[in-house]
Amino acid sequence: MEDALLLHRLQFAFTITFHYLFPQLTMGLGLLIVIMKGIALKTGSEFYNNSARFWAKIFAINFAIGVVTGIPMEFQFGTNWARFSTFAGGVIGQTLAMEGVFAFFLESSFLGLFLFGEKKLGPRLHFFAAFMVFAGSWLSGYFIIATNAWMQHPVAYEVASDGSVALTSFWGLLLNPWILWQYTHTMIGSVVTASFAVAAVGAFYLLAHRNEEYGKIFVRTGVIAGVISTILVAFPTGDGQVKNVLNHQPVTFAAMEGLFETQEGAPLVLIGQPDMEKRRLDNPLHVPRMLSFLTYLHWGAEVKGLDAFPEENWPTNIPLLYYSYHVMVGLGTMFIGIMLASVYLMRRGKLYSARPLLWILMLAFPFPYIANTAGWWTAELGRQPWLVYGLMRTVDGTSTTVSAGNTLFTLLGFAGMYFVIGMLFLLLVVKTITAGPEAALKSHDH
Repeated sequence: MEDALLLHRLQFAFTITFHYLFPQLTMGLGLLIVIMKGIALKTGSEFYNNSARFWAKIFAINFAIGVVTGIPMEFQFGTNWARFSTFAGGVIGQTLAMEGVFAFFLESSFLGLFLFGEKKLGPRLHFFAAFMVFAGSWLSGYFIIATNAWMQHPVAYEVASDGSVALTSFWGLLLNPWILWQYTHTMIGSVVTASFAVAAVGAFYLLAHRNEEYGKIFVRTGVIAGVISTILVAFPTGDGQVKNVLNHQPVTFAAMEGLFETQEGAPLVLIGQPDMEKRRLDNPLHVPRMLSFLTYLHWGAEVKGLDAFPEENWPTNIPLLYYSYHVMVGLGTMFIGIMLASVYLMRRGKLYSARPLLWILMLAFPFPYIANTAGWWTAELGRQPWLVYGLMRTVDGTSTTVSAGNTLFTLLGFAGMYFVIGMLFLLLVVKTITAGPEAALKSHDH
């Protein structure tokens, strides 16, 4: 049973981690495309208009792969997590269905209009189509976050006579107090990814001395959006989400911070390695009393450690949770530094010729993907050992008729298929970037 549970979790973790590589770019890119179209509409700049067309191509590739890789997620609720679906389907089925029926069709319909209807729509309606693509993608994100937020902090439910949970308030589900910070943190994280991707392509063009006018637009757009989003993703949204965890999942907070013992004036650990046998952090590099201050705005405040909670409620993989959280925070801090340096040079008129920083911008684009992935791992590892926090343990949610061998077979199958899909995706994106924005203009003219 434990082997089957581990493989069920590994399969879901693999498929959803791979899937989220794509919507995190489309959600952020949707906003940047709207900004480019807005500037084009206001100034009449064909460079900005064509920049939006170029990025719409990359958006469409991501969207298509995201759909293909997202479909298996729905089925896994029934195949691998049947008892969870029976228990919670009356609640999470609402938001998952709305994501598919409303948000997905809104986004896909207007994406078709944006890609193929520019000549018939005219500038204003084409901008409206871009805005609706953005709105659809962010609405889709809201319904997915609402689903996850209920699993993190269940609200608006009652337990039925058969042991399952039923929804008592639709608006209670959609306005879960957990949602605000988780949603804003996730969406702004997607803008960070898009900002670095746009800036990276612009830096590539400037370094290669080709499409330089577009390169400047991409770098400028990516850096301005990037400096705003990297700060906002840390504060207030990241800080607010950590407060969510502190208030509703305090044992998770202790594990994230590597705090094994309750302390007054608790230090903030920058680097360290959890030793689960000795219940301590090895080689810690910390700032004295800082965790107490950041948590309660008081240098001597008591912060509860893992020792304050029953061990059966501790997260099941504390080292991985701890490392995921610190990777996210560490990379987020680096992003702020890169974007602030870029804005400083841009204001002085030196960024477009500053080759070392352009190289950094070009090579940094994979790291927001890592940071966003680490953030989701933090959320999901932190909720363990619960599937629905305080209501259903993960071990009780699996399908009893699906063996470890069945799950391993399908996991290997997914790995093979997703490798092929990933290679196809990279090929299409590299081809689009190599062809350059002028190719988008030529295809539009034809």
